[in-house]
Amino acid sequence: MRFGLPRWSGTLAVKAAVFITVMCCALAALLGILVHVSVTNQTVGQARDRALSRLADATAAFEAGDPLMPGARVDPPELPRSLRDLALAGERGTMVADHRGRPMMWAAGPVDDERVLAVGIDYSQQSRTIEGLDRAILWSSVLAIGATVLVGVFAVTRVTRRLHATARVARRISGGDLDARVDDPRTQDPSRPQDEVASVAAALDSMASSLQSKLLAEQRFTADVAHELRTPLTGLHAAAELLPTGRPTELVRDRVAALRTLTEDLLEISRLDTGRERLELDSEPLAALAERVVRGSSEGVTEVVVGRDLVVETDRRRLERVLGNLVANAHKHGRGPVTLTVDGAVVTVRDHGDGYPGYLLAHGPQRFRTEGGAKGHGLGLTIALGQAEVLGARLTFANAVDGGAVATLVLP
Repeated sequence: MRFGLPRWSGTLAVKAAVFITVMCCALAALLGILVHVSVTNQTVGQARDRALSRLADATAAFEAGDPLMPGARVDPPELPRSLRDLALAGERGTMVADHRGRPMMWAAGPVDDERVLAVGIDYSQQSRTIEGLDRAILWSSVLAIGATVLVGVFAVTRVTRRLHATARVARRISGGDLDARVDDPRTQDPSRPQDEVASVAAALDSMASSLQSKLLAEQRFTADVAHELRTPLTGLHAAAELLPTGRPTELVRDRVAALRTLTEDLLEISRLDTGRERLELDSEPLAALAERVVRGSSEGVTEVVVGRDLVVETDRRRLERVLGNLVANAHKHGRGPVTLTVDGAVVTVRDHGDGYPGYLLAHGPQRFRTEGGAKGHGLGLTIALGQAEVLGARLTFANAVDGGAVATLVLP
């Protein structure tokens, strides 16, 4: 079984804090070991020199037949065995060992083939000095690590706050708010040093401005083209009405009607793109409105199923436009039976065709894009989605498990 780390552990601040803590601990441990080893070697060396000096004096007194100084004895039973063996081998040596609960520095040397002369010096003061040094190193390391981590986390948090602000603006831009900008103060003042976060913020602001300009130009172009087409289309429609009755006339009138519908759709999309649409709210029984939409549709037979009716306060014209486009799309690109279901504030339109294409489920409707040889311009669902957003409703698209496309409109 693989255990995953919590989500907060992946943040930059946590990673930086862990890195700083590990590095501080490693540095403190290294410096502490170096200081401990250096002071211990110095302390032990001084005690060893002192013990060997006293051993030399005791040896001289023993050889001269003088009384031994205090602390010097021949073959003391508490002498460590390894040091005794070294002395019996003819060498002088020193060793720190416990004697009656206290540390003792021993120095021993041979006096003949079977006996050794040993000197013991109290090592308690030196041992306490080393222990005090170790405690000082430990506490100073803890304080230094704590202060360094706090300062490091504070510095990293300032950077991460700016990164979070940049990410929030990026999400707003991806959600359609092209007026969103980071406006990092460092990018406003060229004299200030520019770090990487400021560079990212400046690049994001530049990208948003460029994207906004291009989209506004596209919207203006779409609106201008649609407006310019209305006048000649009106004349073309009037001329088509004057043609004699016949199959060619029906074809011309049908194409002119399709072109007029496309032009009106483009105008509606351009108005939705501006984001300045205003609602005209009124109370409306949802089931009656749905039935009215189905009766006005000329696409085919649509069954209306009412689970729970509800009186909603909405813009009737826009809601009719949304439901009408969903029903028309179900008949044009799906197969019957087509069902419109009303259940409280939720309206579902379902067909039993091949379902929505993958790109639509992943990215939503896209204008002037259809797949699988379907006829149309991809504007019906785009308009339905845009009008739903104006209504404050949520329109989602999915495919049924047993086949067919399902559009679900959830009214506020």
